[in-house]
Amino acid sequence: MSAQRTRGLIGATLVVAVLGIAAACGTENASSPPAAQPTDTPSPTPSSTPTPSGKPSMDCPSTITAVRTATEKVVWGQGVAASKFVPVSVTICQYDAQATGLDYATVTTKRTGKQATELFTLVNAAKPVAKKPSICTKELGPTYVLRFTDNDRGVLSFTAEAFGCRRLVATSLEGQGKPGVLPAPRQVTAELIKSLGLR
Repeated sequence: MSAQRTRGLIGATLVVAVLGIAAACGTENASSPPAAQPTDTPSPTPSSTPTPSGKPSMDCPSTITAVRTATEKVVWGQGVAASKFVPVSVTICQYDAQATGLDYATVTTKRTGKQATELFTLVNAAKPVAKKPSICTKELGPTYVLRFTDNDRGVLSFTAEAFGCRRLVATSLEGQGKPGVLPAPRQVTAELIKSLGLR
């Protein structure tokens, strides 16, 4: 085989290879749409179980299910009219209106000193209710857990619903030497809801 013929075959092979690559990649003027390109954005994958919102923390350790269970256990018409608890701080745990199951608080706010005392005064000012509310609205809104702390590390917890029956109930009193009687259940006032909405 001659050198000229070998060069011709190599040249033809190169032309076929280049044309094959160009055809596989396409050109900017091609009429067919470009192939999908990888992106840095992950595409959502369908999930059969919802992902819990919020994260557990030392300040807001309970799921919305635990909060609702504690709220349902409260006996209406029992408890003291006004709590003698003297808070020095409060942690406000806010749960989304659509929170269910294993969802935790999605917003945590802390107030100390005068702000904590003012919030506690609003809680104490709501009049006790003898019977569990039976007429409730159907709108959704956040649920709050108010964890008041005193100088002796006692913690008095209230659940406040800013929707529906607007229940405001003391669910627990933790700490050594604390009185065992919780404040009586009541309903959230407009002033309390307004105060909770402030950050």
